[in-house]
Amino acid sequence: MVLDTTYYNKEHKKSLENFVGKSYSLFEALKRGGVGSKRMIIENVSPNLNLVINTISDINYANIEMRKKGILIHITKGHQNYTWAIPFYHLVVYKTDGMSIHAQGKFIHFKKSKNFYENKGFLSTMLNEKIQFDEQYKLPVL
Repeated sequence: MVLDTTYYNKEHKKSLENFVGKSYSLFEALKRGGVGSKRMIIENVSPNLNLVINTISDINYANIEMRKKGILIHITKGHQNYTWAIPFYHLVVYKTDGMSIHAQGKFIHFKKSKNFYENKGFLSTMLNEKIQFDEQYKLPVL
């Protein structure tokens, strides 16, 4: 689900909470060592996400926010902001030359840069959260 979050909207907030859970409280965020990444450079996106990136030769940035049942990817396009909500059960992460996040028939590929290396701790925490989420729905082995 991709939403235009340039301006505050109560319905968007409610639908995001239903889709990926509530945001962490300040105490929980401090205890976890942060729940947001620094901005990362977008190298490529799927054709159905081309609407949310700059069409001119500007650098596109995004950052990731962790929620209780998923993640939010905040994409900045000029003066507009877009949010892509991904629940953990849709989330697929590939480590290629950089990192690629796939979900809901869309993908976003982040460039391997200085900012990417600064986010390594956050990204490993995000993947551990996904693993813990998936463990609760683990099927018994026969």
